[in-house]
Amino acid sequence: MDDQLSRFRQSIDNIDAALVYMLAERFKVTKAVGELKAREGLPPADPTREERQIERLRSLARDADLDPEFSEKFLRFIIEEVIRHHQQVREAGA
Repeated sequence: MDDQLSRFRQSIDNIDAALVYMLAERFKVTKAVGELKAREGLPPADPTREERQIERLRSLARDADLDPEFSEKFLRFIIEEVIRHHQQVREAGA
């Protein structure tokens, strides 16, 4: 049992590392988006796109047998952080 538990934990550790690196990559891209929006005078938030993305993620979650409510909470948390970053970029450029 200890060996199996150890293998499960190693898998979890690997997945967690992949998630961190994927989030870092996502935030690099959203940082570039925020800079572009600031240069072009666009608002930090795009509620229409955000809702489309949430619905898309909920659908992907259902397909992956993951709780859509959880996936929505997770994405909303990320979106809020991205918008906060975009607001900071906009204010720094003002």
